[in-house]
Amino acid sequence: MTATLQPLTALQAGQKAVVADLTLPPEARGRLQELGLVVGTPVELVRYALLNDPLEIRFRGYNLSLRRHEAEQIYVQPIP
Repeated sequence: MTATLQPLTALQAGQKAVVADLTLPPEARGRLQELGLVVGTPVELVRYALLNDPLEIRFRGYNLSLRRHEAEQIYVQPIP
């Protein structure tokens, strides 16, 4: 059974997922793709900052902070 896609912001701290879709504007999408955040990339939500913005994710061996409005446009499939 396949889990439904959800925005990155729906994950809990410590939860892992795989990137399924990036619906960001082209300039932001391009920047993240250059960093290696592409469809099929495993990610882990490390933590949320105060007021849940920004949030920190870990992928490909490094950590990255994203603004909440950007993370809401990154859809992932949680890893059970």
